[in-house]
Amino acid sequence: MLKGFTHARLACGCRLTFRDGVEGSPVTVVIDEKGAHCVMPLHVRDLPVYDFREALRPPTRFLPIEEEEYEEEG
Repeated sequence: MLKGFTHARLACGCRLTFRDGVEGSPVTVVIDEKGAHCVMPLHVRDLPVYDFREALRPPTRFLPIEEEEYEEEG
């Protein structure tokens, strides 16, 4: 199980809980209790808020090619 924090409260009033993740995801953050005045439609009780698997995926956009070092002539 996770060590350290087990719950957190967001500024909107929602309470989070941290659960063990699935394969490739160390932690899943879940809305444990929706705040009474929360207006965020993404905050739904018992649904994950953020999944670390997305952060572990390779980038989907092209990264700039690193330039080789060069030597000056003469």
